[in-house]
Amino acid sequence: MLRIWKQGINEMQVEKTAELSGHSNPIFTIAFSQKPGIIFTAGNDKGVVEWSLKTNTFIKVMFPVATSVYAIHCPAGFPLLFAGLRNGEVLVFDFIQQKIISTLKHHQKSIFDIQSVPHKKELLVASEDGSVSVWNLDDLRLLHTIPVATDTVRCISISTQNKQVAFGCRDNTIRIYDLEDYTQIRTLTGHTLPVFSVAYSPSGDYLISGSRDAQLKIWDTKTFGLIKNIPAHLFAVNSIAFHPTEPYFATASMDKSIKIWGSDDFKLYKIISREKGFPIHRLSVNKIAWSLDGKQLISVSDDKLIMIWEINF
Repeated sequence: MLRIWKQGINEMQVEKTAELSGHSNPIFTIAFSQKPGIIFTAGNDKGVVEWSLKTNTFIKVMFPVATSVYAIHCPAGFPLLFAGLRNGEVLVFDFIQQKIISTLKHHQKSIFDIQSVPHKKELLVASEDGSVSVWNLDDLRLLHTIPVATDTVRCISISTQNKQVAFGCRDNTIRIYDLEDYTQIRTLTGHTLPVFSVAYSPSGDYLISGSRDAQLKIWDTKTFGLIKNIPAHLFAVNSIAFHPTEPYFATASMDKSIKIWGSDDFKLYKIISREKGFPIHRLSVNKIAWSLDGKQLISVSDDKLIMIWEINF
């Protein structure tokens, strides 16, 4: 996308439109429902919670859990919610039946990310045990286990354009696999601490990785060369989210800030922090997600709060 003009760092308008409270412990993850205007959050307080973005209100606790939830995923085209637990289990909630219909039991250690591959009707589950399990979304069968690393696989990003999947690992690497047969293509090295977040650009031309070393690295997805290194935050980069329509992406950090960057020029366009006068989280920002229409950015934090931001480009 050719962009002739972009706003400067002080011109982008950001407003916090709502703050949702109710969680009693840190919130680790957020997911948008297949139903518009609904989000789910979960963390360290024994339940997956449903919220309305239309009224900015609590709806209900979807179901209780025995332990912390680090990952939630709602795959497009399926009336299901998957919740990855600290004990290695994945709970499967059916929206039509309004109950948990299955528990995926394979991993023995924490589940850190869950993503789906729409055209293959498959689910990928990343675990602290260093492997990624592949499940059939139609019948919830275990299809394959990918031995990715000797330690934690922390995050997943899928690029359907170039048929790649990237796994961010605790050993400071990003492992790139072929999305069709799950054979390894490349290992990307350069981070000095564990990789907490990975995200393919919407075009698939590059991959961004964020690490506990506070750096963002931009990788070319054809040559796998490093395009750019950005000293992005003061502490760990916990989450990366591309805007669905505009040429921007957002990052969230343990340093309690959110930053907005140009996805075509990698320039910094906005810093959302208390130092800049914003009423943002007082503790680590653990996860961010754009609404499907791109009008809202949602953030969750160790401070037990959900914040809804309106950003005008």
